[in-house]
Formats: sequence, C-alpha cells, structure tokens
Amino acid sequence: MESGDSMKYIVLLGDGMADYPVPDLDGKTPLEAAHIPTFDKLAQEGDTGLVHTIPEGFPPGSDVANLCVMGYDPVQFYSGRSPLEAVSIGVPLAADDVTYRMNLVTVTEDGAFEDLTMVDHSAGEITTAEADALVQALNEALPLAENEIYTGTSYRHCLVVHGGQTGADQTPPHDILEQKIGAYLPKGVQADYFNQLMRASMPILKDHPVNRKRIADGKRPANLAWFWGEGTSPALTSFKELYGKTGGVVSAVDLLKGLGLSAGLTAPEVEGATGTLDTNYEGKLAAALTILKDNDFVYLHFEGPDEAGHHGNPVEKITAIERLDQRVLQPLMAALAEAGEPYHLLLMPDHATPIVERTHTADPIPFTLYRSNQEPTHPAKGYTEKHAQETGWVVPEGHTLMRLLLAE
Repeated sequence: MESGDSMKYIVLLGDGMADYPVPDLDGKTPLEAAHIPTFDKLAQEGDTGLVHTIPEGFPPGSDVANLCVMGYDPVQFYSGRSPLEAVSIGVPLAADDVTYRMNLVTVTEDGAFEDLTMVDHSAGEITTAEADALVQALNEALPLAENEIYTGTSYRHCLVVHGGQTGADQTPPHDILEQKIGAYLPKGVQADYFNQLMRASMPILKDHPVNRKRIADGKRPANLAWFWGEGTSPALTSFKELYGKTGGVVSAVDLLKGLGLSAGLTAPEVEGATGTLDTNYEGKLAAALTILKDNDFVYLHFEGPDEAGHHGNPVEKITAIERLDQRVLQPLMAALAEAGEPYHLLLMPDHATPIVERTHTADPIPFTLYRSNQEPTHPAKGYTEKHAQETGWVVPEGHTLMRLLLAE
C-alpha cells in the first residue's frame, strides 16, 4: 500500500466465528480458548458490542448475514442465496430464471432412500477439480429438462431452471447432519422435479471414477446431489451509489464473490484460496491491500471457522481463529500503520456456528469497530462473546453497522 491521507475502511469477517460454550473446551467458547492477542488489542482499543445480523423471520444463513454486514437491509434486498453464487460463477441470468444451490454431499448408502442419513454436507470438502468432473457427469445423465448445473467451488454448485417458479420448500444440508433425509426432501413447487433429480443422482455418482478413487484413498464420496437455496436474479443498489465508496470483496466462496459483484465491487480470484482452514491467508491479505491502493473499502472474508463449526471440530475452529489473528489481522494493521493512512476496521463474524449445534444460529454476535483516529467509547477486555456483552452496546439492525464503519 502506498502512503497517503485518505481514509480506508476494512471489514475482516471470520465466518461463523461466534459460538456457545463447548464442553470439550472446559466450558469456553472457541474465541475464549483461542490465543488471539491482536483481536483482544483491537477490542480493548475499539468499540465492542453485540449485533443482530439475522432479521426476524429470516433463516440464519451466510447469505442473509453477509448481505446485512455489507450494509444491505435483507428486508429490502434479499432475493435468495443461489443467484449470488450464480453471479460469481459467471452465469448469465434471465429475468425468469430461478437458481438453486446444489451441494455434493455424503449420505449413507444402505436402505430405503428416505432412511439415508446426511453424513457430510461438503463430501469431505471435495476439491473443485473432482467436483467439476461429477457436475459434468450429472449434466450429461440427469433428466434436467434443458436446465443446467454450473460448477462452483468445492462442494458448492448452482442449478439454473429456465422459466422456473419460486415456492420450493428445501432444507440446507448442513442443518440436518446425522439425521435421516426423508423428512427434509424437497416439498412445494417443483418438488417432484427435485426429488427425481436427487434420486437419479445417486447411481450416477456412486460408481464414478472420482468417487471410487476417493473411497480408495479413505475419503468421503460425493454420492448425492442436494438442492436448496432457491432465488431469483439479485438487484442490489451499487455500493458506490449507496455509500459513495469503491472497493472489493476478497473471498474463496462464490456466495461472497457474487454478493460483491452484484454490489458493483471487484472480487479478485486468489490462487490457493479454498474456503477451508488451509486457505491462502497471505494471498488473500495481499489482494485486500492491493484493492485498498486505489479504493476506499475492502471486505475480507474467511470461511474456515464456519466449516469447523459445521464439522463439530473445536480444535480446527480455534486454529482457524488464531490464523486470522496472526496471519491476517496482525500484518494487516502493520501494513496500514506503515502506509500512514487513517483507517476504520470492523472485526466480526456474520453469524454464530456453534460446535454443539453444527449449524448456524440467529444469536447476536460480537463485533469490534476500531477507528485509528478516534478514542473508543465502548472498549472491551478482549474479543469474546462475553466481553462484547459486558460493554452493554447492542446494535439491533446489523445493516446499520456499515454506516458506523464509514462515518468519519
């Protein structure tokens, strides 16, 4: 970054970072158990509190939550998750297209279809290259009726239904881990279509060479296509029009990249960015600093804590949080200080993904708003859920945080 005197605005988002007390951590949350001195220093020198990012009546998904954190009121702007992912993938959407997320998942294989158990919503975090081969096989063999599945990243893909109807009743697979799938199969509009596709996907995927190799290597097979996340083409007011700022989103996740692109922000591809614990932290930070050279704003997103929460793995969640502290926030603040520019930095998750629940919740979450040029009014002892609650500052509508971040 070049030095100057223009204000810079940064959101550092650890997806699903907030949590509940975990018995295996002696009743501590992962944030409490983690060694995060830079997070703590930011909370001590900034304004810390709790914020609600899931409006009443909305599901606690990353789509709703990140839309909210980026300063868009979901009540006004939300049109579904999958169309944002379609934008990121580069899928052109017509006005009458309806989109759906397709997860490649792992289910048990013995017994009646309805009695199969959802083992893993991510098929062992299958690689994008492996997933692409499976998606092409599904496109060739499924009765898609002129529709098409587009390859996304890892287990996350997108079905576009042309001339479709909204009104499907579908369940995110990460909400039903270790449960039988029968009660959660698609209902509502086009339910027969989706159930037919899902059932037909199993024999296609079961004997595919990709899955045979994964099983031989001791990995989970992607043995079922699961559809959910219905939506229509997004229509966001541009971030520049709404807030007068230019910038970008740095993420490995199509949902976040699509959200940024739909808001008129850049969304660079970062080599080695995976959306898992072992992502390219340094590469993503470098991309964020590059954006800030010529722009005001960057939204720097990391998925690792959320994935660990879904897998019920407290050790990996702590590791993901500590890596954000040591490999992202610490060098980020050093680079900003060296550039000599004033900056505002918002540190937060989008929602909680508690280890004991293994899915998202709508609980208020901790945030810290640090202003390099101002003294704090709500400092905290450190960056944890408990310390955030102790300050007494609660923001009831998460989308209003963006104006607080951007206020000079």
